[in-house]
Amino acid sequence: MPEISHIDIVSIPVRDQNIAKAFYREKLGFETVRDNPMGPDRRWVQLAPPSALTSITLVTWFEKMPPGCVQGLVLATDDVVAARSALVARGLAISELQKAPWGSYATFTDPDGNGWVLQQRHLGV
Repeated sequence: MPEISHIDIVSIPVRDQNIAKAFYREKLGFETVRDNPMGPDRRWVQLAPPSALTSITLVTWFEKMPPGCVQGLVLATDDVVAARSALVARGLAISELQKAPWGSYATFTDPDGNGWVLQQRHLGV
């Protein structure tokens, strides 16, 4: 039986796909993978960090996933200080860096309140 290789797409619930798409592209530097109609009154908006295996889709149609309900998604970086500085320069409201036994991180939310963590793991962890 083939093994699962990776998480492909994570649904992020948002109120307005255009506002959310602009945020993820302009503030985080994500690239558009797809932006296509998906039946009547629905649109598939899929974005990803450059070269990432996993992407996100901005969803408005799941009743049990209200905008802002996703918390704790983690973005990895090799240099959290530089990455945080670049995000601040793009106008992102992001927390100060914090240190933990496993690495350093900062947190932020998207316009709908979905919570993200930007982290750098310590070597050997």
